Amino acid sequence: MGGFDMESLVDATAGAIGSLASTTILYPLDTCKTKYQAELRTPNLRKYRNLSDVLWEAISTRQVLSLYQGLGTKNLQSFISSFIYFYGYSFFKRLYVERSGYKSIGTKANLLIAAVAGACTVAITQPLDTAASRMQTSDFGKSKGLWKTLSEDSWEEAFDGLGISILLTYNPAIQYTAFDQLKQRLLEGKLGNPQSLSALSAFLLGAVSKCAATCLTYPAIRCKVMIQSAESSEDAEDEAEIKSRKTVSGALYAIWNKEGFLGFFKGKDHKEHMGTLSGYKEILAFKQKQKQLKKLLNKMDEAYIEIFVFHLGMVALQK
Repeated sequence: MGGFDMESLVDATAGAIGSLASTTILYPLDTCKTKYQAELRTPNLRKYRNLSDVLWEAISTRQVLSLYQGLGTKNLQSFISSFIYFYGYSFFKRLYVERSGYKSIGTKANLLIAAVAGACTVAITQPLDTAASRMQTSDFGKSKGLWKTLSEDSWEEAFDGLGISILLTYNPAIQYTAFDQLKQRLLEGKLGNPQSLSALSAFLLGAVSKCAATCLTYPAIRCKVMIQSAESSEDAEDEAEIKSRKTVSGALYAIWNKEGFLGFFKGKDHKEHMGTLSGYKEILAFKQKQKQLKKLLNKMDEAYIEIFVFHLGMVALQK
């Protein structure tokens, strides 16, 4: 393996462009979802009963454009994250195959490579993720720029939620377990017992297995949003109580204390819908760009296509 790895670069570029398009199209919905998740109040004092309340607030206060607050930072973070992840995943996979001498990669090795690529990605881009979340959860019309958002707090606070982000990179292990079981059942019922799935079948099974994994990890996702959220001018809590919510244990306690068990799953349905839409749009964008970039998809073996499309189907978690 010598020289410049053009194949990994093409993968990374195509994946990053697909992610960029998906992020931009769904951003207003993502802003509504994030502000809805970040609110922590007892049921009788809630400002937002559902996502439509967030949208109506933007319309009624003539701040519709504020639904795009933080879009530049989110796109920057999305592009860099996708590029690093796709490049790292493709590069480490190819390195493993060449060094091990195997013609294909096993499931366990594939999941380990995906986790390593994901952990490296979030460790590098976490400040951008934190800044984007704070911009989105700021009061409409009061969002600050990227540098001001990061510089007004310490660099340690710029990495808020890093532990949860790294933890969530292991989601593929949960998702693939469900995916593999569903895949085996589907293939057993097919005529001729084929050994691989179509791209559409892989995507659909990826979406179903993602929903199952989300149910297990969503409390951590809700905590991450709260930890990274901006302070609202309408918060009635004192400073000590607000700061206590910036830790995992403090966020968990606050959710349980004010919203009960169901509070851990606030906004889950909306996130699943966004995940499905985002994954579908990224697959379409990825395929279109990849056809233009040397038609690389035709060079991939069927097993790689299946795993690769599956990974695309579960994209959208890291938000």
